[in-house]
Amino acid sequence: MFKKVLYHSLLAGILASVTGIIYNRIYFFATEADFSKVLNTAGIIGLNIMVCIAAGLVYWGLMKSMNKKGEILFNFLFSIISFSCVMIPISISLPLKIQFPELFPGLAVPMVFFPAIAWFTVRPLFNY
Repeated sequence: MFKKVLYHSLLAGILASVTGIIYNRIYFFATEADFSKVLNTAGIIGLNIMVCIAAGLVYWGLMKSMNKKGEILFNFLFSIISFSCVMIPISISLPLKIQFPELFPGLAVPMVFFPAIAWFTVRPLFNY
């Protein structure tokens, strides 16, 4: 089961990363606000994969200890933690050199939900 959870985590991380990079490019072309010094491609990839791997470890632990109720608890926790993490991009103080700092939450807040959305999207592909 651990291998399936690991593959699930990696696939969700890759999907969230690709989605984040595409959204980053679309946001740049729509607003012409460049936040690459704060949130670059490597950061988007690394953060999404790290979050999905961490979520996979939590999922595996909950499933091992609580069986079917572990998935319900995990889904609830992942959703609540994602909503709580919205405060991170809102409260970040950007460097003075960055133009249009008020547009940063518009870029980063939707990206907070990409790991959870990717996780729930690819979940039916894996039969636990």
